[in-house]
Amino acid sequence: MVLRRPVMDIEAWSPERSIKKESWKTVLTLAYQSLGVVYGDLSTSPLYVYKSTFAEDIQHSETNEEIYGVLSFVFWTLTLIPLLKYVFIVLRAGDNGEGGTFALYTLLCRHARIGTLPNGQLADEDLYEYKKDGISSCNNKGLGMKLRSTLEKHKLLQKMLLILALIGTCMVIGDGVLTPAISVFSAVSGLELVVSKHHHQYIEVPVACIILVFLFYLQHYGTHRLGFLFAPIVITWLFCISSIGVYNIFHWNPHVYKALSPYYMYKFLKKTRRDGWMSLGGILLCITGSEAMFADLGHFSQLSIKIAFSFVVYPSLILAYMGQAAYLSKHHVIESDYQIGFYVSVPEKIRWPVLAIAILAAVVGSQAIITGTFSIIKQCCALGCFPRVNIIHTSSKICGQIYIPEINWTLMVLCLAVTLGFRDTKHISNASGLAVITVMLVTTCLTSLVIVLCWNKSVLLAICFIFFFGSVEALYFSASLIKFREGAWVPIALSLIFLAIMYTWHYGTLKKYEFDVQNKVSINWLLGLGPNLGIVRVRGIGLIHTELVSGIPAIFSHFVTNLPAFHQVLVLFCIKYVPVPHVGPEERFLVGRIGPKEYRVYRCIARYGYRDTMIDDVAFEKDLVCSIAEFIRSERNDQSGGPPCDDDEDRMAVIGTSSRKMWADEGGDDVAVEEVREMPRKKRVRFVLPESPRMDREARAELDELMEARETGMAFILGHCYVKAKAGSGLVKRVVINVGYDFLRRNSRAPTYASSFPRASTLEVGMVYHV
Repeated sequence: MVLRRPVMDIEAWSPERSIKKESWKTVLTLAYQSLGVVYGDLSTSPLYVYKSTFAEDIQHSETNEEIYGVLSFVFWTLTLIPLLKYVFIVLRAGDNGEGGTFALYTLLCRHARIGTLPNGQLADEDLYEYKKDGISSCNNKGLGMKLRSTLEKHKLLQKMLLILALIGTCMVIGDGVLTPAISVFSAVSGLELVVSKHHHQYIEVPVACIILVFLFYLQHYGTHRLGFLFAPIVITWLFCISSIGVYNIFHWNPHVYKALSPYYMYKFLKKTRRDGWMSLGGILLCITGSEAMFADLGHFSQLSIKIAFSFVVYPSLILAYMGQAAYLSKHHVIESDYQIGFYVSVPEKIRWPVLAIAILAAVVGSQAIITGTFSIIKQCCALGCFPRVNIIHTSSKICGQIYIPEINWTLMVLCLAVTLGFRDTKHISNASGLAVITVMLVTTCLTSLVIVLCWNKSVLLAICFIFFFGSVEALYFSASLIKFREGAWVPIALSLIFLAIMYTWHYGTLKKYEFDVQNKVSINWLLGLGPNLGIVRVRGIGLIHTELVSGIPAIFSHFVTNLPAFHQVLVLFCIKYVPVPHVGPEERFLVGRIGPKEYRVYRCIARYGYRDTMIDDVAFEKDLVCSIAEFIRSERNDQSGGPPCDDDEDRMAVIGTSSRKMWADEGGDDVAVEEVREMPRKKRVRFVLPESPRMDREARAELDELMEARETGMAFILGHCYVKAKAGSGLVKRVVINVGYDFLRRNSRAPTYASSFPRASTLEVGMVYHV
């Protein structure tokens, strides 16, 4: 069989490798790359913060109380949210090195049984990454235990928690649309000062659109390449804005540092009152991109992200904002055509070079949120909350670096629509601010639950966390929401669309699984067919895909009653994603037996984390057959004599994918998997049994039959379901299932493992599910 596509070496993963301490060289290299991928958006915020803040709500007066107040707000917002909240607290809440809103949700699902899809097994809790943090959920005491039991008992609370996580996810997607638009448009707006008034209005929008198209085109090259390409640009930009900031401070107002006092925030709000509160939506933009530190955690490491922000990004931003404030404090009269912005504080002699660097930095700045969007959608797909899409792994070494074509081009179209529709930074900034602060609020709520349920800290500490950071973010949220009609409606509209898609897909997936559970065939029916299952057993292995982790799927009985023959070896195969980022190869398979030995019917569950990638067809077949063979060889005699039961998963064994002893070429010499892939097509790969004096005769006979069946070939039986709402269902359910879910199912990608198999070896069995 010819290898169909290159894949990532997932076998290289191991618990020992994952916990191996990174060298300082590696950490600093990742910190360097993170500057280009994670911090580009945050670094370009000086382009539009002051301009958005002073757009309409407040005016810059000669007393400088407004500009000093804004600077104080910017300083403390940057210090409290990105530095204190994210760097010191939220980054520690990553799910085994993975970040993002959905990573927090899966972390909670692992420490409390709040997952809505009922396919969990006790064996999953023995996975290495399930308990890697060394904290057990059973350690909760007092109010923490009551909170956990309350969440586990009430389905409504579980649905509300899922919807909260989905809202955060949808806002991240909305931010992926808005951030590139405002970053690029703000950078291009510098043409107002270097091009004549009559020309810049015809140049800005086309140039911004061309740059955006180029940005999204670059995404298929992957995070690794873009990180090394973009990092020098961000470093140059940070050096540029910090140097200009230092120059402006010493040249115009060396005493501007006094504005860092919180007292100026009080004076600002006292003087401006309601207008000052509404202007907070512009100040909020100074932390745009902070969520990318957490969302892109899986691409880098916690330490590298902390180092890059604390020692490079944070001080550069503070100097840049202080420099702008120092310049504006001595220039109270701004030309009527150009409101307060970044470029007015740039010395005229270097405006053209700074404009060029700013445009490049804006392109880089958009990379962070686009990368985070890819990551979080992959998590949603793996856990059944988003329709299947084509996920391309752009790195053979780092599994978190991915590219999703459908999402990339969808973001591009929406981004261009926003840019062409608004044509100014005011409305785009209002929209972007609401999306940013909503994601942060969701992260704050979920992190407070993590503090109690996962870290086993006191409820009082979680309340203090959510009260302190939540009150700050709620203030900004209210200021952003008040501008609903002035652009803030865009992220809400986008989020409602994506939320409807995600919840419809999750609801349909859940109802489909519940139908499978309710209609699974009893093992007594299987036993009543006799050793031949009532039909002719033909040579080969029949691989029946099912989403059930126990019982016999209805598709099997439907297939048997319509066809007169079946394969001599039957394998009920299930691909299951568990709420951990990675599952090691040594824990990949759960293998068990269905019915007596002479039936030759096995159950095999392949477990994957939401960051794992699927294996190719050659490795899939090899690992599957090797795991069944290893199960037969290691099965204890006292287990085979017991009566079969419906709960066959209770007798399943954990089998790793490291067994490679059974591959041989036609000459009988052992070969490695890589050598098998490079063989000429005329050579054929087959199994041979190793000589083992400890293997009993019955086990050897069963293994001989398995090897014979494998030599004959493997057929893949895939269920093709048509999900329909039951007769008498309500209108909403009929619309969601018959229209929404059916449309998404018909237009989503086929499962990866299904597309890996040759079409000639695949058989689809259609069934109608009335849910």
